[in-house]
Amino acid sequence: MDTIYILTPALLIVIVLASVWLDRWSVPVILVALGAGIVFGSDVLNLWYFGDFDLTNKIANAALVFILFNGGFGTRRDSFRSVALPAGGLATWGVVLTAAIAFLVLWRLLGWTPEESLLLSVIISSTDAAATFSILRRQSLPKSLSSTLEIESAANDPMAILLTIAAVEVLTIGQADAGATILSFAWKFAAGPVIGWIIGRIAIALFNRLNPQDRGYYYVLFLALVLLTYGLAEAAKASGMLAVFVAGFVMGNKSFVHRQGVTNFSSALATIANIGMFLLMGLLVFPRQWAELWPRGIALFLVVALAARPLAVWLGTIGMRLPWKHKAFMSWAGLRGAVPIILATYPLTAGIPAGQEVFNLVFFAVILSVAIQGSTLGPLAKALGLSTPSRPTPLFNLELQTMAPSDLDLIIVDLPDPKGALGPYIRDLKLPSGAVITLVTRGKEVLAPKGGTQLLGWDQVTVLAHATDERLVRDALVRPFESTK
Repeated sequence: MDTIYILTPALLIVIVLASVWLDRWSVPVILVALGAGIVFGSDVLNLWYFGDFDLTNKIANAALVFILFNGGFGTRRDSFRSVALPAGGLATWGVVLTAAIAFLVLWRLLGWTPEESLLLSVIISSTDAAATFSILRRQSLPKSLSSTLEIESAANDPMAILLTIAAVEVLTIGQADAGATILSFAWKFAAGPVIGWIIGRIAIALFNRLNPQDRGYYYVLFLALVLLTYGLAEAAKASGMLAVFVAGFVMGNKSFVHRQGVTNFSSALATIANIGMFLLMGLLVFPRQWAELWPRGIALFLVVALAARPLAVWLGTIGMRLPWKHKAFMSWAGLRGAVPIILATYPLTAGIPAGQEVFNLVFFAVILSVAIQGSTLGPLAKALGLSTPSRPTPLFNLELQTMAPSDLDLIIVDLPDPKGALGPYIRDLKLPSGAVITLVTRGKEVLAPKGGTQLLGWDQVTVLAHATDERLVRDALVRPFESTK
């Protein structure tokens, strides 16, 4: 038992060090975590034997709760409204199309058994929120494109879960109730967001009304409310994943006491959950079992990546007037990750003979998806002309730790392209009443804002202002740059 306290921190340190070193080649941290789990696991170094599928399922579900909440927390309302139709379509009929196309190709063209083709197609039909959030937020993409993919990945789990359950019932019981399946999906998709919205509003009210002396209480309350959101939704047979995403979305678009602290805490939890989940997945796999199935694993990945996903995107977005470049990127950005691996445990726990083979094939295809698609999204975005020059992450920032109700907030504005473009002097800005510039960050330099400070393109400006004045603050800072173009 004591070895866990040595191996776990050793693994985490190795993952962080490797991720920092490999970041120059855009290798995603989730791939590093997967690789570390495989290397330290039973079939390579044999330092940690792990084969508990049920425990993995539970831990991965808990990790996804915090990953999805943080994803919703960082999604702006304007972005959500502009992409609701394509994101919702891909999360519903897009999943069905992906599964149907994959099934036909695997069964009819490749000659795989109907049972195996059905299980594989429904299990791997959804994109993965953890992988999508982890990789896409490293790219400089049009906001509408990245928001569509992120919201789709957060909302498509219910459909994939229902398809998988229905397939397992058909193979174990001999039939599935189509009417009950449709009603179940409708309930999950409708009730989950409602529950998330209600608890999100309750959470904001609680944060604004409490005034504890210890800031740690806010984090305990945050943990409890996020887990409660998921628990109540699942108890009501609704989608817990959709509920936590909506709860995060509600809270992320409102001002409340200690918001900045909650933002940082949620982001840290999501990072820990991401790394821990994929590390556990890596420990769970036994690479020696791939000796004979790797050609079929490659075939499964190619069928999904080159046939099922692209066709589902192009067919599922007909009439939505999406640019062809966006569709091309979305076709390749259908990352598979933890959710398909979790669903791949369903046939195993149901005692289906092909369960182990299905799990290994799904796991192999997921690794290929994260490794190949995840690492090539950046070059693809550049080739399609979708990416913009990546701005360095500012090395300095301020946090407003509010411990009492206040409508004041720190508003961070990234000044537009091009880098170094001459902007206005601070004394000439027409900021709303009560707004004060508190910090200007320029690359590795931090500037104390004064009236004679001239703003430049790519500066990051932090303003203390009333939350209701955010749009006015952004307009006052950005508009002078637009007038000089």
